[in-house]
Amino acid sequence: MCRIVGASRTLLPLLAALLQASVEASGEIALCKTGFPEDVYSAVLSQDVHEGQPLLNVKFSNCNGKRKVQYESSEPADFKVDEDGMVYAVRSFPLSSEHAKFLIYAQDKETQEKWQVAVKLSLKPTFPEDSVKESQEIEEIVFPRQVSKHNGHLQRQKRDWVIPPINLPENSRGPFPQELVRIRSDRDKNLSLRYSVTGPGADQPPTGIFIINPISGQLSVTKPLDRELIARFHLRAHAVDINGNQVENPIDIVINVIDMNDNRPEFLHQVWNGTVPEGSKPGTYVMTVTAIDADDPNALNGMLRYRILSQAPSTPSPNMFTINNETGDIITVAAGLDREKVQQYTLIIQATDMEGNPTYGLSNTATAVITVTDVNDNPPEFTAMTFYGEVPENRVDVIVANLTVTDKDQPHTPAWNAVYRISGGDPTGRFAIQTDPNSNDGLVTVVKPIDFETNRMFVLTVAAENQVPLAKGIQHPPQSTATVSVTVIDVNENPYFAPNPKIIRQEEGLHAGTMLTTFTAQDPDRYMQQNIRYTKLSDPANWLKIDPVNGQITTIAVLDRESPNVKNNIYNATFLASDNGIPPMSGTGTLQIYLLDINDNAPQVLPQEAETCETPDPNSINITALDYDIDPNAGPFAFDLPLSPVTIKRNWTITRLNGDFAQLNLKIKFLEAGIYEVPIIITDSGNPPKSNISILRVKVCQCDSNGDCTDVDRIVGAGLGTGAIIAILLCIIILLILVLMFVVWMKRRDKERQAKQLLIDPEDDVRDNILKYDEEGGGEEDQLLPSVTSSSARLLSLGFFRRGPAPLALRRIHIPEL
Repeated sequence: MCRIVGASRTLLPLLAALLQASVEASGEIALCKTGFPEDVYSAVLSQDVHEGQPLLNVKFSNCNGKRKVQYESSEPADFKVDEDGMVYAVRSFPLSSEHAKFLIYAQDKETQEKWQVAVKLSLKPTFPEDSVKESQEIEEIVFPRQVSKHNGHLQRQKRDWVIPPINLPENSRGPFPQELVRIRSDRDKNLSLRYSVTGPGADQPPTGIFIINPISGQLSVTKPLDRELIARFHLRAHAVDINGNQVENPIDIVINVIDMNDNRPEFLHQVWNGTVPEGSKPGTYVMTVTAIDADDPNALNGMLRYRILSQAPSTPSPNMFTINNETGDIITVAAGLDREKVQQYTLIIQATDMEGNPTYGLSNTATAVITVTDVNDNPPEFTAMTFYGEVPENRVDVIVANLTVTDKDQPHTPAWNAVYRISGGDPTGRFAIQTDPNSNDGLVTVVKPIDFETNRMFVLTVAAENQVPLAKGIQHPPQSTATVSVTVIDVNENPYFAPNPKIIRQEEGLHAGTMLTTFTAQDPDRYMQQNIRYTKLSDPANWLKIDPVNGQITTIAVLDRESPNVKNNIYNATFLASDNGIPPMSGTGTLQIYLLDINDNAPQVLPQEAETCETPDPNSINITALDYDIDPNAGPFAFDLPLSPVTIKRNWTITRLNGDFAQLNLKIKFLEAGIYEVPIIITDSGNPPKSNISILRVKVCQCDSNGDCTDVDRIVGAGLGTGAIIAILLCIIILLILVLMFVVWMKRRDKERQAKQLLIDPEDDVRDNILKYDEEGGGEEDQLLPSVTSSSARLLSLGFFRRGPAPLALRRIHIPEL
């Protein structure tokens, strides 16, 4: 069993220190205030509470001395208060957190007015020296007794066996090794035993902290312990005989390291930053500062309390802030925060353990920097009652005046930024005010042109206010007003044509020298005597001229509606009007001539090229007419073929499908492939009508069953232009002349050498040129050409071409030997 013998403790009387209720300020005694001078009364006890024990005295400030006060405790079963304010214990009990806090009430017997104050009790901490002095005997721990039962096995006696933990203060000063307990077995009377301990701190890391005498079983600690490193050790004690056989079941030994106040509070930050709006009411939360203590947070050593040591600056009150001593919350306690006077406060905050006990507790400090933030408590104010400016007429985006204001709030914040508006004097909205973001000035600008002849001066009423409303409770008006006098300056303005553009209607074909209209401009400067002269600025077809003085416009060429310069029947000409002001100004005007159509263009065939097959079936050629005139001088059209040459109507036929389309077909059964020019007579519906013979180039080709050409290459070759054919023939003629000259030269050389007569087979020397010669309605038989001479004129007279632009096919030509 476990036996612990401790030294008896001596009761020590408790005296509480009370704060004085009177405070001297500026060399004068403060005014008396009825009530408890302190918010909390604290007392430190050296032992648990005993019945009748005086605890502390709560003083009540009775300023007039006539009040009769009766005291009462919130815990009447545990505490009572005498008439003199002394607090006693009603009964004995161990002090715990349940009884550590209670309230004392003071009530006026006549007026029934009531006050209260809090009382906090705490135990005086135990130091290592006290523990050493109180330990007179060494605790002895005996292994549980065992009895022999079934089959000779040892079994534990059937009873509860609890070994209380060993409490060992940290940071003990020794001497070391320091004896803790003695472990013993009842069987050591009959046997020679050996004792040992195992576990962390003994034979496991950190090893060597605890040792045991194997003979006596004395357990000792070899060095000071640190609760902040290891708060509890769990060891196991063993007993064996000299042969190493276990004679006792191992027992558990728990060693608790008792916390000592060996760590100061540490703030999480050395400097804390917080903000509070200016003008905040008392009780406004500002910030929270936090400190930690490595000591046991559940004991007094780790229970922290906060307080403010100093405040800088001390205006308008030295106690602008207070701190919750338990949570570290900083709040305002006085009014008068004004950013324009004090922008920042610096508080020195102290944290003390032992629940803030200044005698036994350890302390540390940190700095709290509280910035007073701006609120809109100052409206903008104009620096003058009237501002002046001027602006030239017809100018926009011009700064007329610069409005300046002052604002005591923090620059470049919504409480400082000014917003301007025009409240009067500008019914048409010709002015606007923008805020300069750098200077906060108001820039009055012109957003709509102003005519001097209409308005020569404006008197504007302007107002300025902040981006955000004024804070509640501010007595100033929310905005400031002023007037702006704007003078308009007369300038030389541009002459203008009216109407612009000017539209007239006129038939095309009008002869030169015809007067069309008068196009004049007006001068808006009614108060300036100026002359206007006119010039032509744009006349794409060069059809017009304008009189420089009176603006009369006359034609100098024939007006043609079909001109490429006419778009949608309208011809545009631009003229310039210039005055003689200083500086001279000018304006432009556009004359639009809507040209009426006359029948001055004959129709043409469309398309101009087509293709068909050698036989009438299955292809037909659809055609229409192109007329640059418009209705009624265009369609419907009449289509016909001319009477001559006779081959046209012999080979072709034309059929009118409707007023705009006709169909051309082969009249004969077969027409040899080639390119043919078919003249077509087209007549429009004008009054009088116009007719025209248009040439349709028709490519006649061999076709397949689908009606598609199969000899396109030959037709294309036959369809070369006249110039290309002539160039080809000239090349052929030159080649023939060179061949003839070479033959003549060879004959002469042979004669000179008196060689044999050269016999030339005509079939070997002839250069064949196979060309096809086509006739309308059929071809001709092959013919032998006469002998070719060196004269190109004779070759051209052989009849290799037909008349007309289409090339004619050539037949085979036999050139005889020269």
